Amino acid sequence: AHLFVHLQTAKPVRTTPFSPYSEKNTQLILQTNRGSSTTMVDLPSLKDEITDLGAKIKSAKESGGDVSALIPELLAKKKLYADNNDGIGVDGKPYQQPMTKAEKKAKAKAEKAAQAAAAAAATATSAPSQEDPQESKGAQKKAAKKAAAKAKREAYKEGGVPPPAAGGAAGYKPQPEANPGVVLSAKPSLPPAASSLRISPGQIAINPNVSLTERPVIALSVAVLTNTIIDWRLVSDHQSRHTVLCTAEGTAVTGDRAMARYLAKTAPSNALSLMANTPATAASVDAWMDYAASLSLLDEAQALKAVAMTLQHALERQTYLVGHTISLADIVLFSVIGFPTQVADLKFALEGLPEHASAAHRWISMMAAHPALQEATQLCLGITNNQEGIFDDIRPVMEPTVPGMNPLEGGIAGRVVTRFPPEPSGYLHIGHAKAALLNDYYARRYQGHLILRFDDTNPSKEKEEFQESIVVDLQKIEIKPDLVTYTSDYLETILGYAKQMIREGLAFMDDTPQEQMKTERASRQDSKHRNQSPEEALKYFDLMCNGSKEGGEFCLRAKIDMKSNNGTMRDPVLYRQNLTPHHRSGTKYKAYPTYDLACPIVDSIEGVTHALRTTEYDDRNEQYQWILKALGLRRPRNITFSRVNFEYTVLSKRKLTWFVDKGYVTGWDDPRFPTVRGVVRRGINIQALRNFMYAQGASRNVVNMVWHSFWASNKKEIDEKAKRFMAIDKEQHTKLVVTNGPKEGDFAFHETTFHPKKPEMGSRVIRFADTVLLENVDVEGIEVGEDIVLLRWGVVRITKVDPQGGLEGEHVPDGDFRAAKKKLSWIADVKNNCPVVLQEFDHLVTKDKFEEGDNFEDHINPTTMATTDVIGDAALTTLKEHDIIQLERRGFYRVDKPYMGTDKPLMLIMVPDGRSKTMGGLQGKLAHH
Repeated sequence: AHLFVHLQTAKPVRTTPFSPYSEKNTQLILQTNRGSSTTMVDLPSLKDEITDLGAKIKSAKESGGDVSALIPELLAKKKLYADNNDGIGVDGKPYQQPMTKAEKKAKAKAEKAAQAAAAAAATATSAPSQEDPQESKGAQKKAAKKAAAKAKREAYKEGGVPPPAAGGAAGYKPQPEANPGVVLSAKPSLPPAASSLRISPGQIAINPNVSLTERPVIALSVAVLTNTIIDWRLVSDHQSRHTVLCTAEGTAVTGDRAMARYLAKTAPSNALSLMANTPATAASVDAWMDYAASLSLLDEAQALKAVAMTLQHALERQTYLVGHTISLADIVLFSVIGFPTQVADLKFALEGLPEHASAAHRWISMMAAHPALQEATQLCLGITNNQEGIFDDIRPVMEPTVPGMNPLEGGIAGRVVTRFPPEPSGYLHIGHAKAALLNDYYARRYQGHLILRFDDTNPSKEKEEFQESIVVDLQKIEIKPDLVTYTSDYLETILGYAKQMIREGLAFMDDTPQEQMKTERASRQDSKHRNQSPEEALKYFDLMCNGSKEGGEFCLRAKIDMKSNNGTMRDPVLYRQNLTPHHRSGTKYKAYPTYDLACPIVDSIEGVTHALRTTEYDDRNEQYQWILKALGLRRPRNITFSRVNFEYTVLSKRKLTWFVDKGYVTGWDDPRFPTVRGVVRRGINIQALRNFMYAQGASRNVVNMVWHSFWASNKKEIDEKAKRFMAIDKEQHTKLVVTNGPKEGDFAFHETTFHPKKPEMGSRVIRFADTVLLENVDVEGIEVGEDIVLLRWGVVRITKVDPQGGLEGEHVPDGDFRAAKKKLSWIADVKNNCPVVLQEFDHLVTKDKFEEGDNFEDHINPTTMATTDVIGDAALTTLKEHDIIQLERRGFYRVDKPYMGTDKPLMLIMVPDGRSKTMGGLQGKLAHH
């Protein structure tokens, strides 16, 4: 309710900039209680009286008149004004009682005596002594301290400055600016030499142990506003006395305001000007900064009221202190009152304002809500254990980051925009899933937005089929983008920016053959066309875009730096001709931008704040930022993460297409494929997939992941939810006759829970009969008299073992479960059992990691699929597609096709659990991957 943000205001009527020291304040009546009476002081009228009285004294002095009666009256009125204005004088500065000539003389004498005492103490310290050196040294120091303290007290008695109170004022107190040349103590604090810095060029060191206002909130606000924050790396330095910036030349800039001035003065010409554009406005900015410095020694309450009184008139008809946009003056003055961008700080500041301070209320609220100032605050807070600020009391507080994920630098709730930009030239694989999941995680955690953007600028490879499949695959892993866009919708805009680069001499047209261009770039040799005129470049660019044969020989290249150690900066290609019809725009365009040009431009236009890219783009990040800087566009942050690779797996679209074309797999959703639809069909749990990818998220190390680890994390999730059933091999089984068991015609049933540890999941019934089926592997070695356990039924004592196969036994109702060594799965041999086909899969290739030069076709696994027919209990007929179950003592399975009749059995796909062997010893036909 107190947030009034005025981005525009009425037209100003001033012809000269406002000075915080010169103009009259608006009417502000303050009441001061003195005993039982109340004195009303009209401060504006009193100020007028002081001004008139000062003019009279000046006139009297010039004419030789007597001013002895006027001066005491003037001093009394000034004191009255300060007493009723929280210690602030008529000049806007802290009021100090004037001293007479005698008092000044006494003060000087006392200071001289203090200096003499200090000199004597120093001499005494250096003089030789016959006493114990340590005791003598301590005594001399103690005497020197006493002498200095006595001199200060004498100076105070003679009218000097009182000694500071021990401990300082309670609560927050803005700190004096630690700038070079400003003496803050008896020993000036000089800026560190470049050679003594513990930081490198392009870094800003921040001490995480100091308060927010002692961190570079002003400098970082300037960096954000001038679009240069990306160029600086923030580092934590616990030993740094002051915040320090190290320039590209290795020069140290110390102190927040000095750093802010440096950043403002070195900002690009197309950046927002924070130091004003004319000498007059620049002087006004300096005046406001001087005024802010004069308030630095006040406590928070005094500084706030002084600022409020000044702003009440200064902002009567304008929004900002100087000009029509935010300036360094606004930021510096905002820092004086504590830089209250966070909710709690803003509330405290607004509650501390005097009554009727509407202009200050509006200005403080506006500044607190400014995105750049909030980002600067977050950057300063984030240096301390990734602390996150609260800038909005409406949104819910963000949850802590999950294991493996780090907070985003400068990330603020409600402001983060991420994007997932796949090329629609194939199906998404497990590597794409990581990128999509990380982008989705940050968008959801920061309550921001996720953009799904199809990077469709290469019509030779792209198809609508792939575009539609990507949308479906994202749904499979439960990702729902907030917006779906297409790079091809921005082709006209990108075209315009390409021409801008040509006109500004930042790009040229080149017809150098591709192989020769590759050689020249490797040898750092300039193209013969590098110095062509913009007019000539535009001519060939138009020919290329018109689809002419002559234009097709040319491509557009950026003119960056052919001597750079970063190969991507050696004049990369930005535009090429392509006459293939586009799947969305047809033949409208004959030339298309490369990803290197299109991606940064569209990221900036669409408001992306954090562009997540894999480590293979590390070198290209410099190029990405160069393009945005050259075009004067807003620059998103590049966040780097490692791509995910797996052993015994190929992720190349070309290689995966080969497997499909050669018939090694049934399609792109084959459970052996590392595609999103392939692993989902294999039985991956989406939360397990998220947790696995999040755990790798922040790492930049590219490693080959082991599938066992992947499936082991999956097992933790599905084990909690998988219902339990039993099934017996249709061919490899043995019959057991339970002589005292119920007959098939008795239709005996028993109720049991779906999950032995989770009764809340419900229950099912199992069929009992006097003849049951057991696995052959389970009955090996069984002897007469041995007790076995039939799971979910009870103990059966074996009474007969037929050498030709078959067993007999009797149910022992009170048998000892623990004493029995064998605990076996079983199925009643009845007519209504469910036919089931189990499918197992192995890796498509036999080599764990392919090196450069390896031919994957030489390492094809000849046997990658096996099936087993089993007999399952009747409850399996109720399962639906995608259900995950456990066949007890066999493993976990996903329902690929539900039971549709005796000729259409239930189809189950084995879900690996990360173990090399099955949990109950019932091995499948293939390696248990």
